[in-house]
Amino acid sequence: MSASPLALIVEDDADQTALLRRHLEREGFDVFAAADAESAIAAFPGISPVVAIIDLLLPGISGRDCARLVQGRFPGCFLIVSSVLDVADYPSADAALPKPIRGADLRRILQAVPR
Repeated sequence: MSASPLALIVEDDADQTALLRRHLEREGFDVFAAADAESAIAAFPGISPVVAIIDLLLPGISGRDCARLVQGRFPGCFLIVSSVLDVADYPSADAALPKPIRGADLRRILQAVPR
């Protein structure tokens, strides 16, 4: 039996992380969650995500920089950026998930993720 595809969440809000984890697991993903970019980057050698959801407003290394690092390290990873910022201010990504997050929006985006 093959392992489930891995989703990376980089989100500093525990409630948002729990919400995203619940939706991703329901869609068949294993989840690795990090509360900041530094923790996510430290895990890079041991993970291989097919999808990453990155909050743009993070403590320390910004979500924008984290997204760039994820794209560089995992070029095939489907990148979703999330924020309370205006969508027009989001960096280039495969999808945008504005906050407040709605499960229906996330499910729709996840349909485009290659598994």
